[in-house]
Amino acid sequence: MKILVINGPNLNLLGRREKEVYGDITLDEINEGLRRQFPKIDFHFFQSNTEGEIIDELHTAIDSDYVGVVINPGAFSHTSIAIRDAIATINRPVVEVHLSNLYKREEFRRHSLTAAVCTGQIVGFGAMGYSLAVDALLRLKEQH
Repeated sequence: MKILVINGPNLNLLGRREKEVYGDITLDEINEGLRRQFPKIDFHFFQSNTEGEIIDELHTAIDSDYVGVVINPGAFSHTSIAIRDAIATINRPVVEVHLSNLYKREEFRRHSLTAAVCTGQIVGFGAMGYSLAVDALLRLKEQH
């Protein structure tokens, strides 16, 4: 069973960037935690600070054998119609994750263009949000 995990801009700086907002866990630690928690899942992890590369990676999920996609689009959540459109083409569940609670932050962060085309959104649980998203994808698979 395979799951694609995509992380957007600045998430490569986790553990060094705005620790009061994002904590001190690194992206590598999040990825390793998922591997340990879900040893039977074949994860493909991808991070980019470039919108087009994220879109290209989303396109790999179309008609793939992924159970679903976990995506933290970062700031692109609020700005990228192109990423939104790429998510909309995926014919399997996509769960949007944000480490911080967007709805407790600046006004511009409270609207996600991408959330409307995702199966669901998990915000504010820090790194645990990724585990919750994977669990949700596995439960959705069980239902179908």
